[in-house]
Amino acid sequence: MSEIPVCRAPDPNTRTPHYTPPPGACDSHCHIFGPGDVYPYAPDRSYTPPDAPLSRFKELQATLGLSRAVLVNASCHGNDNTVILDAIAQSGGSYRGVANVGESISDAELEALERGGIRGIRFNFVRHLGGTPDMDVFHDLVQRIADLNWHVVLHFDAVDLLEFGDMLRGLPVPFIIDHMGRVPTKDGLDQQPFKILLETARMENCWVKICGAERISSAGPPFTDAVPFAQAVLELAPDRTLWGTDWPHPNIKKHMPNDGDLVDLIPLMMPDESLQQRVLVDNPHRLYGFTDGR
Repeated sequence: MSEIPVCRAPDPNTRTPHYTPPPGACDSHCHIFGPGDVYPYAPDRSYTPPDAPLSRFKELQATLGLSRAVLVNASCHGNDNTVILDAIAQSGGSYRGVANVGESISDAELEALERGGIRGIRFNFVRHLGGTPDMDVFHDLVQRIADLNWHVVLHFDAVDLLEFGDMLRGLPVPFIIDHMGRVPTKDGLDQQPFKILLETARMENCWVKICGAERISSAGPPFTDAVPFAQAVLELAPDRTLWGTDWPHPNIKKHMPNDGDLVDLIPLMMPDESLQQRVLVDNPHRLYGFTDGR
């Protein structure tokens, strides 16, 4: 058995951003990792992250000026969603979650996830995380979550979207494309994968997360070369766009971002304050139904 690679840790010295998000702003894509002695990592995981626990995430949110979050259970925790369920339970209604589930999950277990604040499930299609899932299982689970009014989060390389266009059009639930489809900025706005992403974003049930600037950037920090790509998505679908940090940035190979830099990209991506309000507050509230009263 090959040794499981260990991820780099996030930048421990989060810079206070110059930009102040509006009240109720949401990080719509972030993770909690461990601690591993309390929330064990899955034996069949493809990577091992350094612990990035809830206590550290709370500090991060305070520094960045964010108060809501959508916790996406990463593949390193397998189908055990306890780590995000416990975090949601401690949040007073200001966190929601996206779960990993398997084909054997019962209706009662899905309903328990709903009560625990889960509002969607996620599938990885990218090659380094296992590639295309079992599509029979995928369609069965999507049909089952339709009754719960959940959505499905899809981690795609944009170039692969063309292959799945008919499937996406037929989904009975909203779907979200992670990380701007992972398009490399060095290939420009006219690259075919990005055109495919924008065409997909025209679908009324498609949402796009304009996170992952550090993943698609070719220039490196502060990742401003990702701004035009986010702007193109925002121009096309301002009511179906979400923003997130992707903290603690698992599997980053080159430039580990400082999350203060990522927050300071927000006013570059969307200078208009009303659009900031829409993307950071209104859109996630509409999709996730936060109950923290703000």
